[in-house]
Amino acid sequence: MAKFFSKHKKLILAILFTALCLFIWRVGVHVKLPFIEYSASTSSTNIFGFLDIFTGGALQSFSILALGISPYINASIIVQLLQMDIVPQFAEWAEEGEAGKEKLNRWTRYIALFLAFVEGLALIVGYRVSYNYQFFQYVPNVEYDIFTYIYMAIVVTAGSAFVLWLSDQMSAHGVGNGASMMITAGIIASFPTMMSSLVKYFLSSDPGTYYTDGVLQWQGILYFVLVLLLFFAIIIGVVWMEGLVRKIPVQYSNRPSASRLSGTQDSNIPLKINSASVIPVIFASTLLSFPTTIIGFLENSGHTVSEWWSIVFSYRKPIGFAIYIILIFVFSFFYSFLQINPDKISDNLKKQNAFIPGVKPGEATAQYISKVLFKITLLGATYLALLASLPMIVGLIFTNLPSSVQIGGTSLMIVVGVAIETYKQIKTASQAQDYHGFM
Repeated sequence: MAKFFSKHKKLILAILFTALCLFIWRVGVHVKLPFIEYSASTSSTNIFGFLDIFTGGALQSFSILALGISPYINASIIVQLLQMDIVPQFAEWAEEGEAGKEKLNRWTRYIALFLAFVEGLALIVGYRVSYNYQFFQYVPNVEYDIFTYIYMAIVVTAGSAFVLWLSDQMSAHGVGNGASMMITAGIIASFPTMMSSLVKYFLSSDPGTYYTDGVLQWQGILYFVLVLLLFFAIIIGVVWMEGLVRKIPVQYSNRPSASRLSGTQDSNIPLKINSASVIPVIFASTLLSFPTTIIGFLENSGHTVSEWWSIVFSYRKPIGFAIYIILIFVFSFFYSFLQINPDKISDNLKKQNAFIPGVKPGEATAQYISKVLFKITLLGATYLALLASLPMIVGLIFTNLPSSVQIGGTSLMIVVGVAIETYKQIKTASQAQDYHGFM
């Protein structure tokens, strides 16, 4: 045992450091914002929906870490979009290697802090307007003016900056990507609540869905087991889909000076079936969550909101669901071609004296890669749409299922994806060996 710990000391310390950072973050989630009193009257309604996933419940509980890592994620997406020749300076930095990457990271953090302040101020004003909200009430005998709101927004911004700093420390000294680990930890923190809700719905007498005359019916046990099996089947399916890769064969022409020493070098261009990962679902869900959040604030403040808005923006309604699926497909193609540039790949192959068998170099190669990327992105977008639709499908089968129960969906895909990447990093670190020469 001592030999094992001495051999993997660095890896064990990295895992412990990651656990410590996550523990500090979870403690901060329960620290309430100043000038807010927590109400004993609680409700299962969550007006934030998908947005609360990224914060591990901090947004719903109105913590000082209410925004979590989400402003940084939004800023990262904005900076990536601005690199598409929208801001020439950003496009130049993207081509400058590590120095340019450092400049882009600095600007990403500036934008993240700005977004955190704006979102925090909007959140605070929204809570103030929504005076009928059941979870919180503002402290009496306190004069709430613009300076009070700005102060509270600065506290929320500082909380978001602290989470960002924690994620950077995890990336530098811990295991895995810090931002991804933060999101994953927040999702995993909701799993006990989900399991408790499942047991309560299928097996408990409260609310008694499958109880008749005080006796649990066999349907409740059967459905509970089937839901658990579906949950694990989805995990296996996500792991399988995330590992699928379409390989485009590439050949490198012989160099004249080395033609007698080496033959034709074969290689390939690996393209993931789901090259956009979970980003399209996050984009689509976020776009639909903002209007529904505003509608929730207005309804809690006593305003009457037309049902038409709920039909359009709620992905649990037919029209909103159709818009949701369309957005997933649109963002899947957009982000896939943003991440994988066929023209750039074609130019790089030409510079390296390489070619795809049966395809002419140059424009023909770019067109061929674009065609392959379009086909696999269509398959990946269909997979994303199906995965994102599962919670709604399960909700239609089991009516009155608690909102905390999410069978499938984006959250499970994020957890599985981050778990796979973290496992690969831990495996690589554990297999690393130091070589001290032959003597």
